[in-house]
Amino acid sequence: MPKITEARILIMSTNGFEQSELEVPLNKLKEAGATVHVATPDGEDIKGWDDKNWGGTVKADLALTKVAAQDYDALVLPGGQINPDVLRVNDDALALVKAFVHGGKTVAAICHAPWLLVEAGALKGREATSYKSIKTDVENAGAHWRDAEVVCDNGIITSRSPEDLDAFVSKIIEEVEEGEHRRNAA
Repeated sequence: MPKITEARILIMSTNGFEQSELEVPLNKLKEAGATVHVATPDGEDIKGWDDKNWGGTVKADLALTKVAAQDYDALVLPGGQINPDVLRVNDDALALVKAFVHGGKTVAAICHAPWLLVEAGALKGREATSYKSIKTDVENAGAHWRDAEVVCDNGIITSRSPEDLDAFVSKIIEEVEEGEHRRNAA
């Protein structure tokens, strides 16, 4: 069971992420002592979406094709409408989500990011939450949707919106420190 100070966490995103849903986990996980990397489809820096307009830029550490899931303890998927919608049709992004799920790693998705878990087939039979506008998508993927600030099912963490970020980050830390999660593959 790794301590958060020894953990390596990957945040996967592209342009159009909800600004706070990437920056808050990035900063709080680093403050807790974790090593955190940001991976983007092409390894280039990305621009967020913040209150109905383009937000700030976040530095990328590497491209998705350079990521090996076994090098990380957790995967964090920020939401926003644009980011997960673009990533859910990216073969490299989906392969990475599946590798984390199959590897028993902690996987955390907030807001619209559970779309990636839907596309990866990772929610069937699980408890989950999401932004309310994709509730039906999550349920149609076989999940039992709950209206809660954070829902965790065997290391797969979901939250609804930026208002839930404190609970979301706290649950990421807790699940990483719990260690590998034995679960059925996606």
